[in-house]
Amino acid sequence: MSWFKSTIGRKYLMALSGIFLISFLLMHVSINMFSVFSADAYNVASHFMGTNPLVQFLLQPVLLFGVVFHFLMGFVLEAKNRASRPISYAKKDKGNASWISQNMIYSGLVILAFLALHFVDFWIPEISYKYIEFKPAVEDRYYGELVHKFSNPLRVGAYVISFVLLGLHLLHGFQSSFQSMGINNKFTPAIKKFMTGFAIVVPVAFIFIAVFHFINH
Repeated sequence: MSWFKSTIGRKYLMALSGIFLISFLLMHVSINMFSVFSADAYNVASHFMGTNPLVQFLLQPVLLFGVVFHFLMGFVLEAKNRASRPISYAKKDKGNASWISQNMIYSGLVILAFLALHFVDFWIPEISYKYIEFKPAVEDRYYGELVHKFSNPLRVGAYVISFVLLGLHLLHGFQSSFQSMGINNKFTPAIKKFMTGFAIVVPVAFIFIAVFHFINH
Protein backbone atom coordinates (compact mmCIF):
# COMPACT_ATOMS: atom_id res chain seq x y z
CA MET A 1 0.00 0.00 0.00
CA SER A 2 2.89 2.39 0.71
CA TRP A 3 4.20 1.71 -2.80
CA PHE A 4 0.78 2.69 -4.21
CA LYS A 5 0.93 5.96 -2.27
CA SER A 6 4.39 6.83 -3.57
CA THR A 7 4.88 9.00 -6.66
CA ILE A 8 6.87 6.26 -8.40
CA GLY A 9 4.17 3.69 -7.66
CA ARG A 10 1.44 5.96 -8.97
CA LYS A 11 3.40 6.68 -12.14
CA TYR A 12 3.94 2.96 -12.67
CA LEU A 13 0.21 2.28 -12.28
CA MET A 14 -0.57 5.20 -14.56
CA ALA A 15 1.73 3.73 -17.20
CA LEU A 16 0.23 0.24 -16.89
CA SER A 17 -3.34 1.53 -17.15
CA GLY A 18 -2.38 3.59 -20.20
CA ILE A 19 -0.79 0.59 -21.92
CA PHE A 20 -3.94 -1.42 -21.15
CA LEU A 21 -6.13 1.25 -22.76
CA ILE A 22 -4.18 1.23 -26.04
CA SER A 23 -5.34 -2.36 -26.60
CA PHE A 24 -8.92 -1.06 -26.53
CA LEU A 25 -8.02 1.71 -29.01
CA LEU A 26 -6.51 -0.83 -31.40
CA MET A 27 -9.57 -3.09 -31.21
CA HIS A 28 -11.96 -0.16 -31.55
CA VAL A 29 -10.28 1.38 -34.59
CA SER A 30 -10.03 -2.05 -36.25
CA ILE A 31 -13.78 -2.62 -35.94
CA ASN A 32 -14.64 0.93 -37.03
CA MET A 33 -12.39 0.60 -40.07
CA PHE A 34 -14.65 -2.21 -41.31
CA SER A 35 -17.34 0.46 -41.83
CA VAL A 36 -15.23 2.10 -44.54
CA PHE A 37 -14.99 -1.06 -46.63
CA SER A 38 -18.11 -3.09 -45.83
CA ALA A 39 -21.33 -2.24 -44.00
CA ASP A 40 -22.02 -5.95 -43.56
CA ALA A 41 -18.61 -6.64 -42.00
CA TYR A 42 -19.04 -3.71 -39.62
CA ASN A 43 -22.52 -4.90 -38.62
CA VAL A 44 -21.27 -8.44 -37.97
CA ALA A 45 -18.31 -7.27 -35.87
CA SER A 46 -20.41 -4.75 -33.93
CA HIS A 47 -23.19 -7.26 -33.30
CA PHE A 48 -20.66 -9.76 -31.96
CA MET A 49 -19.08 -7.20 -29.63
CA GLY A 50 -22.51 -5.98 -28.54
CA THR A 51 -23.95 -9.39 -27.71
CA ASN A 52 -20.99 -11.50 -26.60
CA PRO A 53 -21.37 -12.14 -22.83
CA LEU A 54 -17.59 -12.15 -22.25
CA VAL A 55 -17.28 -8.72 -23.85
CA GLN A 56 -20.39 -7.27 -22.23
CA PHE A 57 -20.04 -8.51 -18.67
CA LEU A 58 -16.28 -8.92 -18.20
CA LEU A 59 -14.20 -6.91 -20.66
CA GLN A 60 -16.52 -3.89 -20.75
CA PRO A 61 -16.54 -3.33 -16.95
CA VAL A 62 -12.76 -3.83 -16.86
CA LEU A 63 -12.39 -1.25 -19.64
CA LEU A 64 -14.58 1.27 -17.84
CA PHE A 65 -12.57 0.77 -14.67
CA GLY A 66 -9.33 1.25 -16.63
CA VAL A 67 -10.55 4.52 -18.15
CA VAL A 68 -11.70 5.93 -14.80
CA PHE A 69 -8.55 4.75 -13.01
CA HIS A 70 -6.21 6.23 -15.64
CA PHE A 71 -7.81 9.65 -15.56
CA LEU A 72 -8.16 9.78 -11.78
CA MET A 73 -4.51 8.78 -11.39
CA GLY A 74 -3.55 11.49 -13.87
CA PHE A 75 -5.40 14.12 -11.89
CA VAL A 76 -3.82 12.92 -8.62
CA LEU A 77 -0.31 13.05 -10.08
CA GLU A 78 -0.93 16.49 -11.57
CA ALA A 79 -2.20 17.81 -8.24
CA LYS A 80 0.81 16.32 -6.41
CA ASN A 81 3.23 17.79 -8.94
CA ARG A 82 1.69 21.25 -8.72
CA ALA A 83 1.68 21.15 -4.92
CA SER A 84 5.33 20.11 -4.67
CA ARG A 85 6.79 22.21 -7.50
CA PRO A 86 8.05 25.70 -6.64
CA ILE A 87 6.78 28.44 -8.96
CA SER A 88 10.30 29.66 -9.75
CA TYR A 89 11.35 26.15 -10.78
CA ALA A 90 8.32 25.77 -12.99
CA LYS A 91 9.09 29.01 -14.80
CA LYS A 92 12.74 28.12 -15.19
CA ASP A 93 12.06 24.65 -16.53
CA LYS A 94 9.18 25.63 -18.79
CA GLY A 95 11.36 26.48 -21.75
CA ASN A 96 12.88 22.99 -21.83
CA ALA A 97 9.56 21.16 -21.83
CA SER A 98 7.35 20.46 -24.84
CA TRP A 99 3.91 22.03 -25.09
CA ILE A 100 2.14 18.71 -24.65
CA SER A 101 4.19 17.76 -21.59
CA GLN A 102 3.20 21.07 -19.99
CA ASN A 103 -0.47 20.57 -20.84
CA MET A 104 -1.09 16.85 -20.42
CA ILE A 105 -3.80 17.58 -17.86
CA TYR A 106 -5.66 19.82 -20.33
CA SER A 107 -5.39 17.44 -23.27
CA GLY A 108 -6.56 14.73 -20.87
CA LEU A 109 -9.60 16.81 -19.94
CA VAL A 110 -10.49 17.31 -23.61
CA ILE A 111 -10.12 13.57 -24.24
CA LEU A 112 -12.27 12.89 -21.19
CA ALA A 113 -14.93 15.24 -22.59
CA PHE A 114 -14.70 13.36 -25.89
CA LEU A 115 -15.19 10.05 -24.11
CA ALA A 116 -18.28 11.50 -22.45
CA LEU A 117 -19.57 12.50 -25.91
CA HIS A 118 -18.74 9.05 -27.24
CA PHE A 119 -20.63 7.39 -24.38
CA VAL A 120 -23.64 9.65 -25.00
CA ASP A 121 -23.49 8.93 -28.73
CA PHE A 122 -22.99 5.19 -28.68
CA TRP A 123 -22.56 3.41 -25.35
CA ILE A 124 -25.53 4.81 -23.42
CA PRO A 125 -28.01 4.33 -26.32
CA GLU A 126 -26.70 0.78 -26.75
CA ILE A 127 -27.17 -0.03 -23.06
CA SER A 128 -30.64 1.52 -23.15
CA TYR A 129 -31.55 -0.38 -26.31
CA LYS A 130 -30.58 -3.78 -24.92
CA TYR A 131 -31.02 -3.64 -21.15
CA ILE A 132 -33.65 -0.95 -20.47
CA GLU A 133 -35.99 -0.95 -23.46
CA PHE A 134 -35.29 -4.64 -24.23
CA LYS A 135 -35.65 -4.11 -27.96
CA PRO A 136 -35.11 -7.12 -30.24
CA ALA A 137 -31.67 -7.68 -31.71
CA VAL A 138 -31.29 -6.12 -35.16
CA GLU A 139 -27.99 -7.25 -36.58
CA ASP A 140 -27.79 -4.70 -39.40
CA ARG A 141 -28.62 -1.55 -37.41
CA TYR A 142 -25.06 -0.59 -36.40
CA TYR A 143 -23.81 0.80 -39.70
CA GLY A 144 -26.79 3.10 -40.14
CA GLU A 145 -26.40 4.42 -36.60
CA LEU A 146 -22.71 5.14 -37.19
CA VAL A 147 -23.31 6.99 -40.45
CA HIS A 148 -26.12 9.02 -38.87
CA LYS A 149 -23.85 10.17 -36.03
CA PHE A 150 -21.10 11.20 -38.42
CA SER A 151 -23.45 13.25 -40.60
CA ASN A 152 -23.26 16.05 -38.02
CA PRO A 153 -20.36 18.44 -38.82
CA LEU A 154 -20.07 19.66 -35.21
CA ARG A 155 -19.72 16.11 -33.93
CA VAL A 156 -17.13 15.26 -36.60
CA GLY A 157 -15.21 18.43 -35.75
CA ALA A 158 -15.20 17.47 -32.07
CA TYR A 159 -13.92 14.01 -32.98
CA VAL A 160 -11.12 15.43 -35.14
CA ILE A 161 -9.91 17.84 -32.44
CA SER A 162 -10.11 15.13 -29.77
CA PHE A 163 -8.11 12.63 -31.79
CA VAL A 164 -5.42 15.17 -32.65
CA LEU A 165 -5.01 15.81 -28.92
CA LEU A 166 -5.16 12.08 -28.25
CA GLY A 167 -2.23 11.58 -30.63
CA LEU A 168 -0.18 14.23 -28.82
CA HIS A 169 -1.24 12.76 -25.48
CA LEU A 170 -0.11 9.30 -26.58
CA LEU A 171 3.22 10.53 -27.90
CA HIS A 172 4.16 12.06 -24.55
CA GLY A 173 2.40 9.34 -22.56
CA PHE A 174 4.43 6.56 -24.16
CA GLN A 175 7.68 8.38 -23.37
CA SER A 176 6.61 8.91 -19.77
CA SER A 177 5.56 5.26 -19.48
CA PHE A 178 9.00 4.04 -20.53
CA GLN A 179 10.64 6.31 -17.99
CA SER A 180 8.22 5.34 -15.20
CA MET A 181 8.63 1.60 -15.84
CA GLY A 182 12.40 1.80 -16.29
CA ILE A 183 12.37 0.01 -19.66
CA ASN A 184 15.80 0.22 -21.25
CA ASN A 185 17.14 -2.70 -23.25
CA LYS A 186 18.16 -3.54 -26.80
CA PHE A 187 14.51 -3.70 -27.89
CA THR A 188 13.66 -0.26 -26.51
CA PRO A 189 14.43 1.76 -29.71
CA ALA A 190 12.24 -0.54 -31.80
CA ILE A 191 9.43 -0.46 -29.24
CA LYS A 192 9.59 3.33 -29.10
CA LYS A 193 9.38 3.56 -32.90
CA PHE A 194 6.36 1.24 -32.87
CA MET A 195 4.65 3.24 -30.14
CA THR A 196 5.34 6.51 -31.97
CA GLY A 197 3.79 5.03 -35.10
CA PHE A 198 0.82 3.83 -33.06
CA ALA A 199 0.33 7.30 -31.55
CA ILE A 200 0.15 8.76 -35.07
CA VAL A 201 -1.59 6.06 -37.13
CA VAL A 202 -4.45 5.17 -34.76
CA PRO A 203 -5.73 8.75 -34.18
CA VAL A 204 -5.36 9.49 -37.92
CA ALA A 205 -7.37 6.34 -38.68
CA PHE A 206 -10.17 7.45 -36.34
CA ILE A 207 -10.20 10.88 -37.99
CA PHE A 208 -10.27 9.32 -41.44
CA ILE A 209 -13.28 7.15 -40.52
CA ALA A 210 -15.28 10.10 -39.18
CA VAL A 211 -14.46 12.37 -42.14
CA PHE A 212 -15.09 9.54 -44.64
CA HIS A 213 -18.62 8.96 -43.40
CA PHE A 214 -19.32 12.69 -43.16
CA ILE A 215 -18.34 13.18 -46.81
CA ASN A 216 -20.15 10.06 -48.06
CA HIS A 217 -23.33 10.11 -45.95
